[in-house]
Amino acid sequence: MKTLDDLLSEGVSGRRVLVRADLNVPLDGDRITDDGRVRASVPTIKALVDAGARVLVAAHLGRPKGEPDPKFSLAPVAVRLGELLGQAVGIGTETAGDGTVVLLENIRFDARETSKDDAERAALADELAAKADAFVSDGFGVVHRKQASVYDVAKKLPHYAGGLVLAEVEVLRKLTDDLKRPYVVVLGGAKVSDKLGVIANLLGKVDRLLIGGGMAYTFLKAQGHEVGGSLLQEDQLDQVRGFLAQAEERGVELVLPVDVLAADDFAPDAKFEVVATDAIPADRQGLDIGPKTRELFASKLADAQTVFWNGPMGVFEFEAFSGGTRAVAEALVKSDAFTVVGGGDSAAAVRALGLPEDGFSHISTGGGASLEYLEGKELPGVSVLDEDLLAGSSEGGA
Repeated sequence: MKTLDDLLSEGVSGRRVLVRADLNVPLDGDRITDDGRVRASVPTIKALVDAGARVLVAAHLGRPKGEPDPKFSLAPVAVRLGELLGQAVGIGTETAGDGTVVLLENIRFDARETSKDDAERAALADELAAKADAFVSDGFGVVHRKQASVYDVAKKLPHYAGGLVLAEVEVLRKLTDDLKRPYVVVLGGAKVSDKLGVIANLLGKVDRLLIGGGMAYTFLKAQGHEVGGSLLQEDQLDQVRGFLAQAEERGVELVLPVDVLAADDFAPDAKFEVVATDAIPADRQGLDIGPKTRELFASKLADAQTVFWNGPMGVFEFEAFSGGTRAVAEALVKSDAFTVVGGGDSAAAVRALGLPEDGFSHISTGGGASLEYLEGKELPGVSVLDEDLLAGSSEGGA
């Protein structure tokens, strides 16, 4: 497999290089509220610019319906990328002069990008390939997608793995190969259904599994507890009961909240009380793990040697209900373990809460890609670069 360093050593001055980046950032109007993914894309792009390449960046934003939509324009991202690079970044369809960067408008404005039809994706990939002499895959957050600008274009151009993709894969391999134990995984977020596959796969690998966030209430309900108006997936109860049984059979310590902040409304200023998880009032909803659970989770992380965390413990966007997520994050910062924050809302929470990013061993840019890797699934955008890149893991690689 060839890497960005290989491309740079071949010489890129005057050459057109297409970079697939992940610039899918949250926006409030035209304001980027978390530029983590933009910052993560800079090293690869800057290395190419400094070497004199003509860089064309492909990326997406949100989920437009295969046609132009102003609210999903990458224009604000181009401005921020330019600020970070220290040079203007245009939005267009062709590369410009040596050492310049042009950002393609949202690639998902073209329905062929995400088409299930191989021929349709290939046609878009042909058009992209015609604009470049080489392809660098550096958008780890999309490598789990078989899409035109991620997968198909790599078949049509000399292709290279960018520094970000290499770093992310190396970190994930540490979570599956030669693990240092105890290995503890912390899962949160809203829905159990989003993490069914990864839970099933991890039950054969982890020493402890800590469950918080909205998904915890389905586990609590499966144990027979009243959860009031808390998030609940009734259709997943049987599946969750199976997980509880498997954890017990395999000797995996599955840790659930013992208390929660039970609120009278889903609002930043909602009135709440701390209640035990076996005493949630029917007219209340849990919006965060409680103080005893925060202490419990911190104690279960204290002796860990490897930790993967994906998903907040509560509605961290509301200050009153951010304490649980903060407690888990601070426990990881204090830990001597190899700690990985699995992208998505977890990474956003770290930054929103003002926690030191260098307090973690790694903050991933791809929540979905990280989870699918740990689920044991192939990552098409990585395997197309080199079929052997993820080989060698006996515990679940791609």
